[in-house]
Amino acid sequence: MRALNAVVPHLAERDLLPILIHDSLENGNAITLWRMPDSNEKHLLICSEGVNQVDKIILEDSKTGFVFAPFDNRRKKVFFRGDLILTFKNGTLESDNLPERYVRKPDFAGKAETIRDGRFPALPVSPSISNDYLTLVKKSVETIKTGVLEKVVPSRFKEFELPEEFDVIKIFHKLCDAYPDAMVSLVSSEETGTWLGATPELIVSLDEQSQFRTAAVAGTKLHRPGMDLKSVAWTEKEIEEQALVSRYIVNCFNKIRLTDYEEHGPRTSVAGNLLHLKTEYNVDLKAVDFPQLGSVMLDLLHPTSAVCGMPLEKAQEFLKAHEGYDRQFYSGYLGPVNFKNESHMFVNLRCLQLFPKKAIVYAGAGVTIDSIPEKEWEETEMKFDTLLSVIA
Repeated sequence: MRALNAVVPHLAERDLLPILIHDSLENGNAITLWRMPDSNEKHLLICSEGVNQVDKIILEDSKTGFVFAPFDNRRKKVFFRGDLILTFKNGTLESDNLPERYVRKPDFAGKAETIRDGRFPALPVSPSISNDYLTLVKKSVETIKTGVLEKVVPSRFKEFELPEEFDVIKIFHKLCDAYPDAMVSLVSSEETGTWLGATPELIVSLDEQSQFRTAAVAGTKLHRPGMDLKSVAWTEKEIEEQALVSRYIVNCFNKIRLTDYEEHGPRTSVAGNLLHLKTEYNVDLKAVDFPQLGSVMLDLLHPTSAVCGMPLEKAQEFLKAHEGYDRQFYSGYLGPVNFKNESHMFVNLRCLQLFPKKAIVYAGAGVTIDSIPEKEWEETEMKFDTLLSVIA
């Protein structure tokens, strides 16, 4: 195919993207749209043959696509095949595989329209119990004091009416602008419903240089412009919480007898309007001769200590018994697989679920023996604001 810019010089992202998404939804296709951290590229995947639901994700042997996995690791993961992937860079279409019907549309530039919530598939509303979060945190601390748990991450949700002028694609772009260091995503299919988010938390990354990466992220403070990150003071509770997440990752390495890894941190990191403590882990896959490490660690890590708790099974049992609702895809993971020879999975945090006329936003906080319920509630409010401030 000839270079598209030579054929239709006006194929700007602002014009083309709404048309592509609108047509895909009208035809019953599944779509994912994402922007990687610190990138000026946005990628639209159109899955025209239906998604696959699988028990396990094998990153290294997978075809190109996008994964969307639920919080419950016993449920099936959803794989969006990359039937068509288009890349936009700096507001212009970069790909040369645009279907001919869009190239030849004579009145294309004048037909860019807003895409509101009603056009997207929505699952039945899952949350049915608005949990008393303060009571839930108190119950969490009491259980930790008995020795059954070291840490648990209870969550809550908030419903809100969407403004009349709400436009999903515009909000996606606003999230990209507001949080350049986050993985920003829009995922929509009949099987998953529609989710929008901006997550800072990497769970597994495999790059073209055969480097494996993961990170332990915990602790939350409000970030203000001009703050000196070296002077940020973390409480003993926050340091302990982050250490538990780091220990969880190291324990997973120990399970597979992997000792050759680099550890950097913990250090204060910025995630949009929030600060976190972060420790990064790197492994050279060629040096350790472990080509399947990405899939093995993804299976071991999810759900991480940062979103569930420790020990894993006991934390899962506690949340199922006391949290009061089904998280569905909140605090699961998502990301591109074998796209440009790389796979990057992120925890689905700072996200909202879209329904006709309303949305549900989710957030959680890590609870340890020193947790104060009111402080954990305030932390979830700060996390809600990551999305709500952009929508407002």
